Amino acid sequence: MGEWRFVQVDVFTERVFGGNPLAVVFAADGLEAGVMQQIAREMNCSETTFLLTATRGDCAGRVRIFTPAREVPFAGHPTIGTAWVLATEGLLPAGATRFNLEEGIGPVEVTLEGDPENPSFLWMRHGPVSFGPELGNREGFARSLGLEVSDLLAGCPIRTGSTGSTFLYVPLRDRETVDRARLDVPALLDAQGEGPKVGVFVFAPDPGPAPDRGAARVYSRMFAPHTSGVPEDPATGSASGPLGAYLVEHGLVAPAGTVDIVSAQGVKMGRPSAVHIRVHTRNGRAGDIAVGGRVVPVIEGRLRLP
Repeated sequence: MGEWRFVQVDVFTERVFGGNPLAVVFAADGLEAGVMQQIAREMNCSETTFLLTATRGDCAGRVRIFTPAREVPFAGHPTIGTAWVLATEGLLPAGATRFNLEEGIGPVEVTLEGDPENPSFLWMRHGPVSFGPELGNREGFARSLGLEVSDLLAGCPIRTGSTGSTFLYVPLRDRETVDRARLDVPALLDAQGEGPKVGVFVFAPDPGPAPDRGAARVYSRMFAPHTSGVPEDPATGSASGPLGAYLVEHGLVAPAGTVDIVSAQGVKMGRPSAVHIRVHTRNGRAGDIAVGGRVVPVIEGRLRLP
């Protein structure tokens, strides 16, 4: 019988039962990948992370990330949540406010705000953003979401984007339309054709400044039952970096200097999340992207395996 300690936190929220739940398993060096996958399925969070000894000298720790269906090389709320756990458990160098976590895509930089031993806010830095070509089958994509072509945001392309994990970005007309979206997976795969099978991120600009830090607002949802076994994700940090770049580069927020955006995600499913996005712009192009948020503790426990 082996025993592993774990904690569960809610990420991108200020209160318990909001945001995106994350289970973090400590001292996981002795666990095989197949067992990690079984544990992630048992935890049944969007993702479960496993803390291991870093293999790189420039990283404070190594993190493996599993959805209920597969391992992923990079994800946002697992990075933010795991970093908060490391800080509050005293597993970082004393006083550290900036460090790297070793993930499947390589080092991911995290910055802490407030007390290094109990940070009030955390930022994760994204890599360079890349977008695929515009996907022209607007009628097919609208149908796959239970919508009409008129529900899509006019003048804005449907396309994939990535800073480490690829998502399909579908801009919609308004917040009400985002809430009406219902993913039909066979219709989506038919609309995509031979394209990559990725999570579907739908969003709409939400007029007016966000009350938190005076940022611009966007309203969003993410569906991934066909890729990660997650019908809908309450908060998707890895998708929010490219989202910020998309908003800047398609003129949906003012592309001047440093742009702050808050993505309200998870509202429709009863787990409201506030995903903060910071994008530095130059000549209308996005660069130096960071995604941040808050974390609250929820559960501590012991996992016993035969």
